[in-house]
Amino acid sequence: MKQKVEHQKTNRISQAELLHHVRLSINPKFQDWVLFKNGTYIIFEHVDEVSNLESKALKLIKEFGPVYTERSQDFDVTDLKNTEGWIVSGHGYGMYTYVSPQEIRSKKPDTTTIGLYGREKRDLDGRNPVIIHINRQNF
Repeated sequence: MKQKVEHQKTNRISQAELLHHVRLSINPKFQDWVLFKNGTYIIFEHVDEVSNLESKALKLIKEFGPVYTERSQDFDVTDLKNTEGWIVSGHGYGMYTYVSPQEIRSKKPDTTTIGLYGREKRDLDGRNPVIIHINRQNF
C-alpha cells in the first residue's frame, strides 16, 4: 500500500521556476539532461552513447519512474547549495526529482516528508511522462 505524505503540497511552482532551480541543482559538468513536468529529471553522463535523449529519457522514466510499494521508501534526500529546495533520488541511475520548499506545507520538513513527496512527483512523471525541457551539450 502506498504511504501518503502528511504535508501535501500547498503551491505548485511554475515551469520556469522549476527549470531555473533544476539548472542550479545540476553540476555544470553535466550538460545533457531531460526534465519532466513534475520535476523529475534524468542526467546523461555518456551522451556519446545516446543519440536521442528524448526517447532514452522516456524509456527510463517509464521503467524507473513509477513508485511501487516494495520500493516506495527507497530514496535519498539532498539539500541543495546553489538554490533552495531538495533533490530526491532513488532507484534508477541519474534520475532525480526536485522538491521546492513552496510545495511542502511544513516550515521545517523532515527528510521522510520531503522524500515521500518527491517520490509522489516521480510517480506522476513515471505514469504520465511529459517532457518540458531537453538540455543538450553543444558539440
